[in-house]
Amino acid sequence: MSKSSDWIDVEKKYYAQTVRRQPVVLVKGEGTRAWDADGKEYLDFVAGWAVNQLGHCHPAVTQAIAEQAATLVQTSNQFYSVPQLHLAETLIENSALDLVFFGNSGAEANEGAMKLARRYGKLHRDGAYEIITALNSFHGRTLGTVAATGQPHYQENFTPLQPGFVHVDYNDVEGIMNATNDKTAAVMIEPVQGEAGGIIP
Repeated sequence: MSKSSDWIDVEKKYYAQTVRRQPVVLVKGEGTRAWDADGKEYLDFVAGWAVNQLGHCHPAVTQAIAEQAATLVQTSNQFYSVPQLHLAETLIENSALDLVFFGNSGAEANEGAMKLARRYGKLHRDGAYEIITALNSFHGRTLGTVAATGQPHYQENFTPLQPGFVHVDYNDVEGIMNATNDKTAAVMIEPVQGEAGGIIP
């Protein structure tokens, strides 16, 4: 089996279809270019929805992955991880951050941030729990991040939504100020709204 259409048929038979895919089966990548199962070459502007900024198969990245996989693949967070600590140290020493937390995805990172905000609100702000987010935002596909997302078409199949999210217009500082009250625990805003079409503040 090598043609894209054959693989698309396999997907229809065995894989839960949760997104509308483009009819392209990518099998190889190098730098900014990718190739499909039929040998057609593409210039990849998607970059894994902006998470593959170094391109496909960057030699330094593939070497680091291979070396780590040959040493230790994954441990529970109940144990210390030297590579994790090296990365944390590098990030903190080269930023204005105090501490970091690593997640498996953007949705998990956002869930962690929302939990942190609500915990802080509960312990230090008389139970504040509301999180202000923007209309047309996208924060992930978990139940919590779907509720935070400001796009009804992502939410309609998962109602009732988790309460406690207030949506205001993007880049509307006055709107954020007006929505802020004693129940506000945090404001969660994307630096650039990607899902909304690359909206820059």
